[in-house]
Amino acid sequence: MGKPRPRWRAGDDDFWCAAVRAPRPPVTVDGLDLAVQLAVAVLREAPPTAWEGWAGSLEWDCWGTVEYLSGDLFAYAAQLGPRTPRLGGEVLFVWGSRRPGGPANAIHANRKAGPAGLLQVLEASGALLVAMVRTTPPQTRAHHVFGVSDAEGFAAVGTVETLVHTHDLAQGLDLTWSPPADLCSRVLARLFPNAPSSTDAWSTFLWATGRAELPGHPRLTTWRWDGTPRA
Repeated sequence: MGKPRPRWRAGDDDFWCAAVRAPRPPVTVDGLDLAVQLAVAVLREAPPTAWEGWAGSLEWDCWGTVEYLSGDLFAYAAQLGPRTPRLGGEVLFVWGSRRPGGPANAIHANRKAGPAGLLQVLEASGALLVAMVRTTPPQTRAHHVFGVSDAEGFAAVGTVETLVHTHDLAQGLDLTWSPPADLCSRVLARLFPNAPSSTDAWSTFLWATGRAELPGHPRLTTWRWDGTPRA
């Protein structure tokens, strides 16, 4: 005779939730590509004279913020590039700022090309990361300052950087930016597993990245994601 089936008791949430919890929706390379394309599309609406203003709460102007975002996307692609990726540090490009107080980048856009050239640099940098994520085996690991991660993790952090810095830019350029909830939900589940899951996805994303308050959750003064590869 078999053992009696255990009854549910208050406090047994972990036992039952492990059995019924829906699987985490993956961060996809198509989602990363969509984030970059949506960002480029909305930034094209900015007037040519607006790029010298500050990008939201950042201490960088809008032009430098796009260069910074482009540099991030390029750097993530580069980390996945070597046949044996570096685990103890970044690929050894030279990083530097061309303006006092500006972000240190390996990527700089030609000022003479204007905003159209700047956004082409952003789109191309995003395409490099998209291509690397598509072609990198899932078992590959590479360095990030927040910890060694996999291809999905780099797609996720590329999506986070694109969404959050386009938010900063939209504030500085007086544009409307509200990305798809599904993109936000997927990167929250992958990189911010302890973030609230019952609140609006975009609002929660802005809270998790230190950009806004969330009801019942004060604004974060420091934040970071967890890029650890998931089983």
